[in-house]
Amino acid sequence: MAHTEREIERKYESDGGGLPDLTGVPGVAAVVDRGVAHLDATYYDTADGRLAASSVTLRRRTGGSDAGWHLKLPVAPGVRDEIRAPLGDDVPGALAALVRSRVRDRPLLPVVRLRTDRDVRHLVDADGRLLAEVSADAVRADRLTGAARTVRWTEIEAELAEGGDPAFLDAVGERLLAAGLRPGAHASKLARALAATAPEQRREPEAPPPVTAGDHVLAHLRAQRDALVALDPAVRRDLPDAVHRMRVATRRLRGAFRSYAKILDPAVTGPVGAELARLAAELGAGRDQEVLTERLAAALDDLPPALVTGPVRARLRTWSRARYGASRRRLAAVLDGDRHLALLDALDALVADPPLRGPAAHPPDRALGKAVRKDVKRLSARIGRALALPPGPERDLALHAARKQAKRTRYAAEAAGAALGDPARALARSVKSLQELLGDHQDSVMTREALRELAGEAHAAGESTFTYGVLYGREEHRAARDEAALPGVWEAVRARTGT
Repeated sequence: MAHTEREIERKYESDGGGLPDLTGVPGVAAVVDRGVAHLDATYYDTADGRLAASSVTLRRRTGGSDAGWHLKLPVAPGVRDEIRAPLGDDVPGALAALVRSRVRDRPLLPVVRLRTDRDVRHLVDADGRLLAEVSADAVRADRLTGAARTVRWTEIEAELAEGGDPAFLDAVGERLLAAGLRPGAHASKLARALAATAPEQRREPEAPPPVTAGDHVLAHLRAQRDALVALDPAVRRDLPDAVHRMRVATRRLRGAFRSYAKILDPAVTGPVGAELARLAAELGAGRDQEVLTERLAAALDDLPPALVTGPVRARLRTWSRARYGASRRRLAAVLDGDRHLALLDALDALVADPPLRGPAAHPPDRALGKAVRKDVKRLSARIGRALALPPGPERDLALHAARKQAKRTRYAAEAAGAALGDPARALARSVKSLQELLGDHQDSVMTREALRELAGEAHAAGESTFTYGVLYGREEHRAARDEAALPGVWEAVRARTGT
């Protein structure tokens, strides 16, 4: 069973190698000598270093208090999530799944062995509570692939105790720097070992800044491809907002394919877009259920107790868990499938060898601006059609179509922001407000469908359906309010675009 801990640490280098006196750090009542631990870790990666390139580490470690398999995923500079699994000979399946989007079908091989003698001190407060662990690590690193090479160094590591305030590490760092230490040049021991033992290679030049319209679109595609890959483990771990963010990445990619069809050949991007749509649909099932449950729970909280009759909350929980659990299992199977890996490979191939068309070589303000203006015209047509219809199911469908076009327009403007500057960014913000209004309206449509379903189940069980009717009426009123506000919001967008 995998276990996760948030790791917040700082690394330092010293010519002397010893630990300076830390008794004067504010908040520290005592520095407790915990002795020396002998750690032996073997790090795994693909032959082409895919995990290292993503600042991900996977190791099998013995010695110390946390022997086992450790997977470290970057969260922010100096912050990583460490996911642990019991010690065994093979990479645990739970950890292998979390690196699958990066590794694909490449085998994981032992690449570096690190043996560390760790001299540990605990910094504790007046109540004996652990504030941080500071250690002097004498490291030996052995390269296990290619020509065998060995390097040695000593580093100082300060790791915050669980639940601690990161500002405390700042105070520790000030004392260490004052004692003559330097901030570590590498984010991890593995990164330092790989850099020190790597064969001499010609350094690849940095990618030039985007110049043409094609350059800007490709930079956007790479960013969304990277987000899709990086979010995979977060979705598998069911972290907050991970599914939503991955779904947005798929939409941004598909939107770019459509909006910039004059720049990227649709004959190539079309099949990739279809696979992205399939993934988005699987992501949407669970996400939509989350949104519905949160909306219904909030609506119930707003009702006076006298209007809540029958086991409404219990039925909502049962209904939500059943549907969410099923969608989670299906999504996990999709992410584990060969078809998903093929999609990621196709995205890699597309950005490596892009199917650029003639306008890709044009200046960005010309080609990208034209594409954004075309999306705005499509949005205007869809809004006009929806407003011309009377309230009812047909208008609901038209407003949903307008919402999807609003997203596409916003994403196109955001993708062009680096090239077109503030006007594109302002347009994206303006369209976002329209998208949010239309999104609230669509959520109301879906919530009413869910309420009809829940009321039917309650009726079949002999329960009162009064509360479901009250909630339904409130959702009708909310949707009507959104529709009444739409012309004003749309006029603000039109003023921004000049349409």
